[in-house]
Amino acid sequence: MLNFLFLIYLFILPFVFEEGKEKADFALQVHENALTVDTHCDTPMALLNEHFDVGKRNVAPRNRVDFPRMKEGGLDAMFFAAFVGQRERTKENIETSYQLAHQMIDSVFAVCYQYQHLAEVATSANDAASLEKEGKRAIYIGLENGFPVGTNINRVKEFYNRGVRYITLCHSGNNDICDSSTDKKGPEHNGLSEFGVQVVREMNNLGMLIDVSHISDKSFFDVIETSKAPVIASHSSVREIAHHPRNMTGEMIKRLAENGGVIQICLLDDYVKDPDTTTIRYKKQAELRKIYNEEYETMSEAERKELSRKWREVDEKYTNDLPTVADLVDHIDYVKNLVGIDYVGIGSDFDGGGGLADCADVSEFPNITREMLKRNYTEEEIRKVWGGNFFRVFRETEILASKN
Repeated sequence: MLNFLFLIYLFILPFVFEEGKEKADFALQVHENALTVDTHCDTPMALLNEHFDVGKRNVAPRNRVDFPRMKEGGLDAMFFAAFVGQRERTKENIETSYQLAHQMIDSVFAVCYQYQHLAEVATSANDAASLEKEGKRAIYIGLENGFPVGTNINRVKEFYNRGVRYITLCHSGNNDICDSSTDKKGPEHNGLSEFGVQVVREMNNLGMLIDVSHISDKSFFDVIETSKAPVIASHSSVREIAHHPRNMTGEMIKRLAENGGVIQICLLDDYVKDPDTTTIRYKKQAELRKIYNEEYETMSEAERKELSRKWREVDEKYTNDLPTVADLVDHIDYVKNLVGIDYVGIGSDFDGGGGLADCADVSEFPNITREMLKRNYTEEEIRKVWGGNFFRVFRETEILASKN
């Protein structure tokens, strides 16, 4: 018996170890060979915090994105979204959101200048590949929520000139552009407003990507009918799997594919898997969400910071309740089987709620590649998911604008 065990130790275990190592190395090689992009994170909010340094390695879940961990995770490009929450549409609130958006855009330029050896602001589809050759991360800028535009069409071009390359048309509430998928008051415009039609056409003219994440189903179909360019969902998942109204139905995904667009699958727990409402994490976050929805607009700055602190505390304490990478790839499978591999990508929503049990931050992105390889995705398919599909849409949008 001892001799048999010795033979296993001497001959078989090294083979198993080497085989496992080869598979791991192959996954990393496939991941590194892809031009990778994550189309949505909310890190600019953290950039306004003087205690956060995006040029140094931080720890999840407090912060999930920084330049060192982007390099560790083989992430070549990322959209930093200047997020502004939806508030009552008064002149004062619109102006406040407008100033905040510019402040976050300024902060992105500032940190890219400070760490210019690590990252650079990118504005065209080809910039990602060029910067990757220089060993730098390409940082694109998005505007999450068209609220700061108000009803001033000139602000669309102004944001474009500042480097913004997509606008998420709305967020959790209706605005002057369109209806939201989650406004408790229900639809206001019955989809895209008349002003929203102008916004979509202006974005087409400029070569700015139209982001349909967060918008209502009717708003989505209106955008598809109005836009001459393919559109993106920068951070959305599949509603047939996780039944959140923020996710896209199979019918919507079919229309998106017909439009030539792309759905970037989100890593936020409720968008990946229907929540287990019995967990402590869910109950505590539900309590905090209730406070946010009912009281946030009237809170002082100190009260808002305390609410954020409590949310982070829950986030850090109950990580085991999160969905997994396997759950995420179920969404990629769904899109692939429904319309083909050419219409799906990744948009994490890191630093805005995104994060999985086994993909807590950008450094763990290769785990998604490993899971796709496990499911027999080809290297070409993986390259498409990690960036090929999105950059195709980006280039088509630019080309269309150049013909105007």
